[in-house]
Amino acid sequence: MEYRFTLTEEFLDKYKNVRPPFGFNGLGELVYIRTYSRLKEDGVNEEWWETVRRVVEGTYTIQKNHILKYHLGWDDDKAQQSAQEMYDRMFQMKFLPPGRGLWAMGTDLTIKRNLFAALNNCAFVSTDEIDQDATKPFEFLMDMSMLGVGVGFDVKGAGLIGVFQPDWNEAINFEIPDTREGWVQSVGMLLDAYFHKGRVGVNFDYSKIRKAGEPIKGFGGVSSGPGPLIKLHKQINDIFSGRESGSPLSTTDIVDVMNMIGCCVVAGNVRRSAEIVFGDPSDEEYLKLKDYTWNQETGEMEGSNVRRAEFGWSSNNSVFAGLGMDYTKVAAQTAVNGEPGYIWLDNIQKFGRLVDGEDNKDRRAAGTNPCAEQSLESYEMCCLVETFPTRAESKEDFLRTLKFAYLYAKTVTLGNTHCAETNRVLLRNRRIGTSMSGIAQFVESHGLDEFKTWCDEGYHTIQDWDTIYSEWLCVPRSVKTTSIKPSGTVSLLPGVTPGIHYPESNHYIRRIRIAEDSPLIKKCIDAGYDVEPSVSEANTMVVSVPVHIPNVRTLNEVSIWEQVSLAAFLQKYWADNQVSVTVTFKKDEASQINPILNYYQYQLKSVSFLPKLEKGAVFPQMPYEEITREKYLELEGKLKNLDFRNMKGEDAESERFCDGDSCVIK
Repeated sequence: MEYRFTLTEEFLDKYKNVRPPFGFNGLGELVYIRTYSRLKEDGVNEEWWETVRRVVEGTYTIQKNHILKYHLGWDDDKAQQSAQEMYDRMFQMKFLPPGRGLWAMGTDLTIKRNLFAALNNCAFVSTDEIDQDATKPFEFLMDMSMLGVGVGFDVKGAGLIGVFQPDWNEAINFEIPDTREGWVQSVGMLLDAYFHKGRVGVNFDYSKIRKAGEPIKGFGGVSSGPGPLIKLHKQINDIFSGRESGSPLSTTDIVDVMNMIGCCVVAGNVRRSAEIVFGDPSDEEYLKLKDYTWNQETGEMEGSNVRRAEFGWSSNNSVFAGLGMDYTKVAAQTAVNGEPGYIWLDNIQKFGRLVDGEDNKDRRAAGTNPCAEQSLESYEMCCLVETFPTRAESKEDFLRTLKFAYLYAKTVTLGNTHCAETNRVLLRNRRIGTSMSGIAQFVESHGLDEFKTWCDEGYHTIQDWDTIYSEWLCVPRSVKTTSIKPSGTVSLLPGVTPGIHYPESNHYIRRIRIAEDSPLIKKCIDAGYDVEPSVSEANTMVVSVPVHIPNVRTLNEVSIWEQVSLAAFLQKYWADNQVSVTVTFKKDEASQINPILNYYQYQLKSVSFLPKLEKGAVFPQMPYEEITREKYLELEGKLKNLDFRNMKGEDAESERFCDGDSCVIK
């Protein structure tokens, strides 16, 4: 970029010695240091005031370059005033960018390398035009996954193209570059050999790929070496070799390849993968993709699709539900393990907020992101941002915060990605998702009627700012602006409940996994946290943090119907995109899934379910473990303040998986 925006040192001096308001007994600070605090040039980790500075300056740098590029009139004084208020509201955690933004905004990834895709949370790609470009959907998913973007896809391309056998006697040789693009290109070349008649095979040379253990500059972490890519190439060959020439590409083929790519990304240690796949609820082949279970007695997987257990876990499997359909069969399957989930594409395309009536603004939407809070067209990406109503001093304070949360997300839409198909839809739609977390806490404290007022006035406030800033930036208004994302690591920073969800319990232990050679380990031990070796992962330690969430009911006290009703409430009064909700159901509530789908199909755009872990069920080092108040007080009494000042050598790797509550921090 040609121009840079900087906050004044005089302003920043006010925050350098202020202790940030991290939540959950140091859990928020621990997650921040491990996940979002980047190494500075001197090898020392950022402190919170520096991360906020990087993000805010990066945001206004993008604005400044856009305004100056088109000669629209930049005012440094106004920008400084605006940026300072954004900084304060972010420092106090009244709103936060998504994990992607906390990690990437203002870094060389966006300033020098122009990888604006890394600032977006999510994407979707349809296979319905796979006969036009057979490998593109697979390459897109792999490319975006390696940038940390969660990707949704469908199986509409099944049967549209054939599988052919390449000529291996005339195979070409390809030396794979040690780049993200090189990995993606190699997969595209191999798939191309099978998806077109008369192609020759490809022999790969992996010698240029960096060895295992070497650092991955810019993205954090270390290289896995070529092993995961070699395995992916072999898996693709195993799927398609020996097929009768011209046999149709099947539903299973599409999901297998996408899932295997996700596993490669995970094993490649570049980034964790987040995928969702959508199929037809009447497609028996699709519904049986996850027909496998673990038999504790035999210690083996069993089921008709047991071969998929190795990679099938990498996607959440959902269906395109049709309004008025018979849900009996799929609901019975969901009652077993929570899948499939459901989206109603008709509602997505026709409606924004359901209270506002039909507008058809999103008629080209074709699917969603992996957590289903964003409707998306094929190849579209989206940026999210999160607000915390319980952190607001008043309704007016919350409405003011929405200005800067919205402005952060809208600014991200000014950047072009490296994908032409994505740019065409992104720049036209300017879709964003302004979200809320701590909803359960707010409703319990202030009541649903007050929350309705905040939602409705907040939504209209965002629309007003979208009019003002779209005109100032000379870009289209956003097709949609609000959603409820599941949250996860971001909501841990301020210490609030994630998204729409109620907590498992009021007192619990939250366990975090950290590499055993991390400098964080000694810091945690010195501060009095229980730290022990992982029983399931080599070279990994587990830190246990006692957490107390007061004055809010738990999932044991909130029925399946109430959870769905709250999602419908937010779909009506807040989210013009979607509400990401995973409804936790008890064993005796499983029979209610079918009637819930019937009653709420006209009030929701998406929903998923999850069986509640039976009370008393315990396995080693559970991510969440319910404890008594007495046990909490005992553990909390041992803790001292964490001190991460001047810590060296712990470079951020960004969140793993999508930004959901199931995130794993390693």
